[in-house]
Amino acid sequence: MFGRASLISIALVAMLPTVTHAHDIYSKLTNKSGKSCCDNQHCRPAPYRIDRSGAVEMFVDQQWLAIPSDAVEYRSLDGDTGETNGAHWCGGEMGDFGMTHTYCAFLPPNFSALHQIPTR
Repeated sequence: MFGRASLISIALVAMLPTVTHAHDIYSKLTNKSGKSCCDNQHCRPAPYRIDRSGAVEMFVDQQWLAIPSDAVEYRSLDGDTGETNGAHWCGGEMGDFGMTHTYCAFLPPNFSALHQIPTR
């Protein structure tokens, strides 16, 4: 049996405001042309790297994906927790083929200047 203190504790916890989901940082994101980046299901923090040719790759669903250069934006996202140093990926599977498509990719703004340096 629950004691009075236990019941009051349960009631207080039930009345607490719900925790804002981390996904809320993506809900209003749009790409360069103004199209929504995600439908509140397909955005997430993602580690990134630059390959030898200078192209961006992001680690999504246990694989490194080549990110189209027109999908990359250099900006900070409000609410970023820093686990991927400011990198985030938005995308999903296309059709019945199981191919992953990138809608938007975000890298930290300070990386933009570094990324523009030609590699030799």
